[in-house]
Amino acid sequence: MIYFAQGSENELIDSRTLQEALLTTFEKIGIKKKVLAIPPDYTRFHSRAGEITKVIYKFYGDKLTDILPALGTHFEMTDEEISKMFGSVPKDLFRVHKWKKDLTTLGIVPGDFVSEVSEGRVNYDWPAQVNKLLVNDNFDLIVSIGQVVPHEVIGMANYNKNIFVGTGGREGINKSHFLGATYGMERIMGRADTPVRRVLNYASEHFATHLPIVYIQTVIGKDENNNLVIRGLFIGDDYECFKLAADLSLQINFEILDKPLKKVVVYLDPEEFKSTWLGNKSIYRTRMAIDDGGELLVLAPGLREFGEDKEIDTLIRKYGYMTTPEVLKYVDENDDLKNNLSAAAHLIHGSSEERFKITYCPGNILKEEIESVNFCYASLHDIIKKYDPDKMKDGFNVVDGEEVFYISNPALGLWAHKEKFME
Repeated sequence: MIYFAQGSENELIDSRTLQEALLTTFEKIGIKKKVLAIPPDYTRFHSRAGEITKVIYKFYGDKLTDILPALGTHFEMTDEEISKMFGSVPKDLFRVHKWKKDLTTLGIVPGDFVSEVSEGRVNYDWPAQVNKLLVNDNFDLIVSIGQVVPHEVIGMANYNKNIFVGTGGREGINKSHFLGATYGMERIMGRADTPVRRVLNYASEHFATHLPIVYIQTVIGKDENNNLVIRGLFIGDDYECFKLAADLSLQINFEILDKPLKKVVVYLDPEEFKSTWLGNKSIYRTRMAIDDGGELLVLAPGLREFGEDKEIDTLIRKYGYMTTPEVLKYVDENDDLKNNLSAAAHLIHGSSEERFKITYCPGNILKEEIESVNFCYASLHDIIKKYDPDKMKDGFNVVDGEEVFYISNPALGLWAHKEKFME
């Protein structure tokens, strides 16, 4: 069922319209006894999920008993991040998702189905795992909140990914990431219908119909002044509602380029990007745009580690970012990677497949560490003098006679050379 659907490339949904749409929807849904909200974490600050959660709290009051940020494998939110994102919503409502425990398995997607949708690249059962809070605490409304935007693992973020990955468990997250990586990012990014999405949809249709989930999905774009605005709002409980949002996101968040790019400079906001686990969005979202022999220059002042999970960080440091065949070989030969397929998938995602050069300019990681994971290193202090984020605009710039394509936040879009996307 679709409760609300509004959006276009030129739409501007302001805070007042957003609140009115939400309150009207909640009135349609009706009074509930116990409500759970599942917003994204601080890495999706621009989704407007914080503002939406405040409206949920305003409407449902003490019926909103729990807020479970969809951390997936990310760090627990700090008090400061909760305050910045959710304002006056009481902190004692927030719960921490622990992806290695506090889980329940709703059902198993059979291996033959996973093999079929992956064209035989993987053949394993997939457990539909969620935080046990969703099942054990008798909620009569679960509100999943998030932004639909191109994504490297599933094609388009949000919808049931917020549930099965955001509140999912170790095995489910590992296997879904590996499925997407082996199928190929270029075949997935920017597409609503992908092998990973089909697996999650199977889980929704077969194992999760008893969960009273309503999805609130935003599509975020930029206005003429380069400010982030809501271009679309879609509220419903089914795939069709998500598909409407995904179609709009493809129009707004995906930039098709007439020519491949020789040099791309990406800036990573230090409050949002502290690890290459997240910072490698600079690679994922630009890889279809960069020319063979080109260079990606990543300005990463907040970078302090590789993985947001200690075990994954250790594996990244051990193996480094490599080509797909190399990673698959290491998975076959090494139990530590075989037992942590999320890490293996991430190593694939973070590679240019030796097609272009990746240079990281980190704020808090040593040159030796960057080079040990097979990236090139350049001094942030030196590089930022030449490629100053305060002086460049998103898109094409000329710096000392050199044409440079600048991206101020890779999490908000997807860029591709037209021939690459059509392959």
